Amino acid sequence: MLRQIVPSAAAFPTRLPRASSPLSFFGAALICLGAPAVASAAPASSDPLPPSARLASTATLLSDAPVYAKPGGGKAVTTARADTSWTGSRAVLLIAASRRDSSGRLWLKLILPVRPNGSAGWILATHARLATTTARVEISLRARKLRLRVAGKILFTTRAVVGKAATPTPRGSFAIYERGVSPRGSNIGPFALHLTAFSDVLHSYDGGPGRIAIHGRSGSLLADPLGSARSHGCIRLKNSTLKRLSRFAKPGTPVSIARGWPNLPPAASR
Repeated sequence: MLRQIVPSAAAFPTRLPRASSPLSFFGAALICLGAPAVASAAPASSDPLPPSARLASTATLLSDAPVYAKPGGGKAVTTARADTSWTGSRAVLLIAASRRDSSGRLWLKLILPVRPNGSAGWILATHARLATTTARVEISLRARKLRLRVAGKILFTTRAVVGKAATPTPRGSFAIYERGVSPRGSNIGPFALHLTAFSDVLHSYDGGPGRIAIHGRSGSLLADPLGSARSHGCIRLKNSTLKRLSRFAKPGTPVSIARGWPNLPPAASR
C-alpha cells in the first residue's frame, strides 16, 4: 500500500525518445551504477531511508530524469523513463538510498528496471513524487515459496513455481516494476507483476530480453504443480493468491529472492 509523503517540485522538461519495447519487456541499455560518497548537507528528517523490514520509499517519476553515477550531478549516464515499457503507466521505482549535496538538494538512488540485475543510479528528487509502502515480498527458491510482509509482519506464505535448473530464477534485491493485464485466455493468469529482475540465462525469450515476473497460472501451466521448479525463471502463483498479493504489492514494492528465505534488512538510521 502506497502513501504519499512529499510533493515534488518542478519536473525536468526534456524528454528523450524511447526505443520501442515488445509487450512485457524493457529494452534499456545495460548499466550498473555505483554510489561514491560526495560532500553532503545534513539530511532532513523526512528524507527517504533505505528499505527496511517495515517500510520502503518509492519515487513516482513525473518526467524522464537524467541518471547519474553519484549524487551531485556531472555527466548523465542514462535516463530513467517516466512511463513503463509495456503499459505506458507512470513509473514507480524503489528508492535504495537518499542523500543531500552541498547545496542541500535531495538526491535519490533508484533501483532501475534494466540489465544487469542490481543496476541503480541517482536522480534529483525534483523529478519525482515520493511515497512509502509497507509491503515487502520475499521468495525462497529452496522452499519454492513466496511470502508477503506488511509493516514487518508476515501476512501469508504460499507455494510457488520457480525457475528450473536450466533457467533459474535470479537471486537478489529487486522491486515490482509494473502490472500488466494478460490477454483473454492467457496461460499466465489474469495479470503479471513485472519485476526489475531479468533472467541470467535467457537474454531473448518470447520476443523480449527476458524480464522476470510474478504471475498466475492456467491452461498448460496447470500441469506444473505449485512447489515445483519448472518455469523459465518467473514465479507462478495460484490466480486467487496473485490477486490477494496485488492488493498490497504495488509498483515500487521491494522483492527479495534468495536460495533460502532472504535476510531482513537492518532498521535504517540517519
